[in-house]
Amino acid sequence: MPGERDQRKEHDQVALADQDMKAAIAVTRFGLGARPGEIDKARSDPQGFLKAQIRRSGADQPAGPAPTSIQRMAEFRTYQRERREVRLEKASDVRPAKPAAAPMDAVGPAMADAAPGKGDARDPVKVVGNMLRQDISSDFAARTQLAASTDAGFRERWTLFWANHFTVSATKAITGTVVGPFEEEAIRPHVFGRFEELLVAAETHPAMLTYLDQIQSIGPDSEQARNMRNGFAGRGPAGFGGANLQKAAQRTPGLNENLAREIMELHTVGVNGGYTQADVTEFARAMTGLSIGGERDGVYGEAVFRGQAHEPGSRMVMGVRYDESGKAQAGAILADLAGKPQTAQFICAKLARHFVADDPPPALVARLQAAWTGSGGDLAKVADALITAPEAWDPAPAKFKTPYEFIVSSYRAAGALPVGFQQVGPILTALGQKPFSAPSPKGWPEDAQSWAAPDAIVKRMQFAQAFSAGAVQDRDPKALAADALGDRLSPDTAKAIARAESRPEGFALLLMSPEFQRR
Repeated sequence: MPGERDQRKEHDQVALADQDMKAAIAVTRFGLGARPGEIDKARSDPQGFLKAQIRRSGADQPAGPAPTSIQRMAEFRTYQRERREVRLEKASDVRPAKPAAAPMDAVGPAMADAAPGKGDARDPVKVVGNMLRQDISSDFAARTQLAASTDAGFRERWTLFWANHFTVSATKAITGTVVGPFEEEAIRPHVFGRFEELLVAAETHPAMLTYLDQIQSIGPDSEQARNMRNGFAGRGPAGFGGANLQKAAQRTPGLNENLAREIMELHTVGVNGGYTQADVTEFARAMTGLSIGGERDGVYGEAVFRGQAHEPGSRMVMGVRYDESGKAQAGAILADLAGKPQTAQFICAKLARHFVADDPPPALVARLQAAWTGSGGDLAKVADALITAPEAWDPAPAKFKTPYEFIVSSYRAAGALPVGFQQVGPILTALGQKPFSAPSPKGWPEDAQSWAAPDAIVKRMQFAQAFSAGAVQDRDPKALAADALGDRLSPDTAKAIARAESRPEGFALLLMSPEFQRR
């Protein structure tokens, strides 16, 4: 009958519109923004489009040379040695000399051009310092190029979540050189495996051991600590060098709790996870001995276990006793932390905040937590649960993009690729997200309040205008907008783009539209 046919036709049209909206959500919310034609690829099966990106072998690796963290630390060691020798030479020279650059000035992820300066070719310190700056810049550029070009936006966003969860920051000179290798070695291979494997890989990586000062931690009653105390004890009476020796003894490295505390507070059970300060101290004692190799060990920068620095004895952490077992003692505690229900709840809530909303639906968190607990922390199963959760597909965009997300999605919308660090580094720094330089072990904030200040919006607009002038050329911004947002493109934004006085202005209006700024 005609009435029934009309109803079926209307139902099919509604279903098609719903599918079109879901395709746009799949690419812009779960992914990193749409490249031209990408929403069309997701339209037939938005959830299947995302599920196909879950891969047991892990995430994609950035293109280009892949130096290891050990190689990078060796380069930094060379820099330190050259710099120390230059300082000694200057100290022995009667002529006045300019002070050497501070470590972060020399090798941090500088936003200025990383090319060697005039006369650097004959200065070994500047040669190595420039090389380290170029390494850091190249690492970040390669990571951004991957994000801007990948056909697996969900896989890359999932990876970037875990890289931020296990933050290693370039705010320390030596860790600046290994942030890129850390992500490639400890994070990317494990993002769809078991959480325990990812946790162990991240916490025992040389970059994390260095960033959170684990390499300075020595058990107070370890063989090494006793030898150091005995060495200082009989080396001269006070008044004849004794005072200096006493000061040196007071500076003897002891127990450092930074890594143990951050593992519990930030990486596993969370600040409200039921642990105490005594648990942190006991965990820190269990982790003593975990360090990186020095020149005497053969390979500088390699993760090692120094039994002579390990605090002997059993440990009690969160009500569980761990017998003395050397390196395995810390491993057993890590395994138990990975499996605690508090860890599942804490991280699943964080995942929901990242992907869906600053204040996520409790039902979504519960779904993710059930998938985590039921699979023993299988991150592929958790990713699948996120994709199939109805709460994750609400058409209303709730997440305000971070500066990195905004820049990457702008390149993706234009179908363009940043050719080098200078195209992304300075603007990200201006927007408050300096490359590889999260302000603390908590990583970068992801809530709208942290990124939506009026001055930040002005800077985004300035970027949008400058970027659009070179990115659009003779292309139709209306078509680019349809490709970038699909059914998420509002009539008001479409009308504003159509009325723009120029094509670059139209594209800039797209980038600054509410539906592009949010996902």
